[in-house]
Amino acid sequence: MQRAGRVVALIPAAGMGTRLGLPVPKAFVMLRERTLLQRSVSAALASGVVDQVVVIVPADLAAQIDAEYADRPEVTVTVGGAERSDSVRAGLAASGPDTELVLVHDAARALTPPALFADVVHALRDGARAVIPGLPVADTLKRVDTAETVLATPDRSELRAVGTPQGFTAELLRHAHSGGGDATDDAGLVEALGVPVQVVPGDPLAFKITTPFDLRMARLLLDES
Repeated sequence: MQRAGRVVALIPAAGMGTRLGLPVPKAFVMLRERTLLQRSVSAALASGVVDQVVVIVPADLAAQIDAEYADRPEVTVTVGGAERSDSVRAGLAASGPDTELVLVHDAARALTPPALFADVVHALRDGARAVIPGLPVADTLKRVDTAETVLATPDRSELRAVGTPQGFTAELLRHAHSGGGDATDDAGLVEALGVPVQVVPGDPLAFKITTPFDLRMARLLLDES
């Protein structure tokens, strides 16, 4: 498939991740001698479809991370904001004007296979403006009210558990973030614009390390590999 225009992967890593219960920001937790952030950056670059990775970090760690990647010109380090969307906007600002496609990837999805980045980019190259990876939902889900009373049981055949990397044309993602505000899911901002979002098959290894149990699972998976 012929490539045209630059692909930039944004990796927000400025949040604390308090649910993990550790004294360092989640992206800098060690997972077999490498941080979650280092693993995510490596996966993006190993995909063969990413030209530049923009890492968005806390202000007090920016100099350290910048020095770490000083010999990697394809990695840019910039300072994030208070909320995730602030960090994504900072990453967009640090992307070059010739950027055509943007991937947004959670640093905490540290075991994401490089092939998943390629799958998302290929779908964008095939004409989609917004692409997200998704997996069928195995559990029965219930919609509840504030009193924890069941309101409805959605048809799980219509549901997908989505993650990252999420991919967009740069123009579309900039437009989606132009109004400010915060969102945990960039695709949700695009959906609000009425733009179709395509789902490609996800990968179970792209799970998000959020809790101590998740971190233990990641370590066990690496031990078995």
